[in-house]
Amino acid sequence: MTAQPSDTSLPPELERYSRQVLCERIGADGQRRLMDGRVLLVGCGALGTVLATTLVRAGVGFVRICDRDDIDLNNLQRQVLFDEADIARGLPKAIAAADKLRLANSAVTIEPVVADVNCDNIERLAGDVQLILDGTDNFETRYLINDVAVKSGTPWVYGAVIGTTGLLMPVLPGETACLRCVFEAAPPPEMSPTCDTAGVIGPVVNVVASLQCVEAFKLLMGKREEVNRGLTTIDVWSGRVSQLSVQPVRGDAPCLCCGRRDFAYLDGKMMSSTTTLCGRNAVQIAPAAGAAVRVDFDAIAEKLAKAARGPVSRSRFMVRADIDGYSVTVFADGRAIIKGTKIADEARTVYAKYVGQ
Repeated sequence: MTAQPSDTSLPPELERYSRQVLCERIGADGQRRLMDGRVLLVGCGALGTVLATTLVRAGVGFVRICDRDDIDLNNLQRQVLFDEADIARGLPKAIAAADKLRLANSAVTIEPVVADVNCDNIERLAGDVQLILDGTDNFETRYLINDVAVKSGTPWVYGAVIGTTGLLMPVLPGETACLRCVFEAAPPPEMSPTCDTAGVIGPVVNVVASLQCVEAFKLLMGKREEVNRGLTTIDVWSGRVSQLSVQPVRGDAPCLCCGRRDFAYLDGKMMSSTTTLCGRNAVQIAPAAGAAVRVDFDAIAEKLAKAARGPVSRSRFMVRADIDGYSVTVFADGRAIIKGTKIADEARTVYAKYVGQ
């Protein structure tokens, strides 16, 4: 097979992006802006892998990928950067993703960070980027991203998927509603389905992440006026797409975050705490101090039953289930004990998967 000649009308550094440059919305100037772009991607699961591969193949110059988790076999259905060999090698998601992406585009700088993104490190991780992208699976981390974005003036793009539905919303601090304008407080755990308890199909992941990337391109190219400034909802099964204007909620009542500049998640006031339980091979996860928590044991038991191996036991004090080698116990005061690990990040991952926020 004869190799096709390169597009000699473009400088060498732009040739690999020639089809993107031909798009009038991008052009050569836009491509150069993308190549100068710096992005923090928080989470490298379903949304995160699609976000990462799209950014890197598009030539975004620097991508920092942060994720605390490793790869499970059931991830491969929707997490497009991973394969069975990565599982056999025992690689963390951030490292496996970086390895694959460097093969796709050696011109991009990819920085993998294997860590739980929290109030102690997020300002450092986000301090030298232009944009933050949400590839996470829980409200606590999203509110943390929202805090650091509003405090620093850094735009970010929220995304979420479950079942066949998805949401996305760009946040431009000082110009648009922030996440806490729209969702003032996180729903309780029983109202927060996760992919591991409610399922998700690959097509909705790809659609939402792709739309997040479109907004990312606009922001990195400086086309802020073209950003879709609403909350987009998608159901890929029915084909319904709608956009809700969220600007009216900005300024009606001062938002705790962007109105009053109260960064409770960034300050650690609203972040759940973890404690390794001595001699028990277990970690306790507790709600933030002062947080009002209501636990619906019926709903929690129903969620856990979808993933549990064996029966779910419950009393008026707690709900307990064995899942993937862990024992998960949720108490009436919102605490949870994850037995089967001494590692806080691992326990938080299990909690996020099977309990939720």
